[in-house]
Amino acid sequence: MALQHENDGTGSDWMLKAVLWDMDGTLIDSEPYWHQVEMDIAGEHGGYWSEEIGWTCSGKPVPQVAQLMIDKGTKLSVPEVGRLMIEGVARKEAEHMPWIPGVEDVLRSLIAAGIPSVLVTASPRRMAENLVRQAPEGAFVGYVCGEDDLPKKPNPAPYLAAAKVLGIEVPEEILAANGMKNRSSDIADSAGSVTDTARNGNSHGVVSCVSDSNDLGNGDTQDAVVSECSTEDADDTRLVAFRQEMARCIAIEDSMTGIKSAVASGATTIAQTGFIKTDTSAGPQFASINSYDALTAEALNRFVEQRLKSME
Repeated sequence: MALQHENDGTGSDWMLKAVLWDMDGTLIDSEPYWHQVEMDIAGEHGGYWSEEIGWTCSGKPVPQVAQLMIDKGTKLSVPEVGRLMIEGVARKEAEHMPWIPGVEDVLRSLIAAGIPSVLVTASPRRMAENLVRQAPEGAFVGYVCGEDDLPKKPNPAPYLAAAKVLGIEVPEEILAANGMKNRSSDIADSAGSVTDTARNGNSHGVVSCVSDSNDLGNGDTQDAVVSECSTEDADDTRLVAFRQEMARCIAIEDSMTGIKSAVASGATTIAQTGFIKTDTSAGPQFASINSYDALTAEALNRFVEQRLKSME
């Protein structure tokens, strides 16, 4: 879904076009909400659950988690458990959005620089819209959510849909290769279900800041993966232009599923490692950070400059 916004990320001195944000584990520290809701559901309906079990489910689709809760004694159906999980977490987030420390400052820095953000989440529409409402005013120009009629991460389709929100022309062969050939231009016009929803895990603590050094990331790794995942012909100027436009978009993800989705889309991908217990250090991302300390629009622009240089 696209929202009206004045920023277009086209300042003459900026290589950074936009920032594409995953939600759980990158923008918000929501895993404790999921754990508590799961334990409440299990306790009220004859099952057993714990925070430790909850962590083993990080990144798994809600129906899989619901089935595991049933296997451990919860006397409800998979759709019933899934509905209660989503309603419970959505209610908690409506009362208090658990922003990761420092991320609101990053969003404000992007607003001040005229750089738009797009939310790219597997969570349902109500959760996506609630986060956009509670974000600093003007931060998000739109969102892609789990109820959109799209292939799910790790397919790059959600990030390609976000590119369309930004007005980037995605070549038809790229859309077709990723199951988007016959989709309408409105990415948020379809209704989904609980089965569309997945969750990402996150842990606690901010321990260090993004590097200011020239060695900003592993561009060779990201670009190798993009080349493998793309239908791009080096002689096709349309596809080359598309790749350049996607490289100007930063994607921030935490789970390996999300990282692979973002990388496959061609976006310059940064792994946020500070709030997830899964080790993603060996992933195909361009760079990794473990907090939002000192991360600004200018710092993100440097990541893009380094990525573009690595593509020359």
